[in-house]
Amino acid sequence: MAFERIISEIQMLLTDMENQPQDKWELHEMILEKLNELRAFGLPLPEDLVELEKKLSAELNAAPRKK
Repeated sequence: MAFERIISEIQMLLTDMENQPQDKWELHEMILEKLNELRAFGLPLPEDLVELEKKLSAELNAAPRKK
């Protein structure tokens, strides 16, 4: 099912984020894409992922972006 596949992909991205913090911007964008896929399918978003999305957005918007 699409839901399980997308959740699995998000879990892999979170692992990547832990292992490669320098790529946080790119991984954040990829996680947002996966969450938007869930929304597009009309699937409910797990509350922990909604909270993660909010925290990542706040953290990354507050930090200066490396060039």
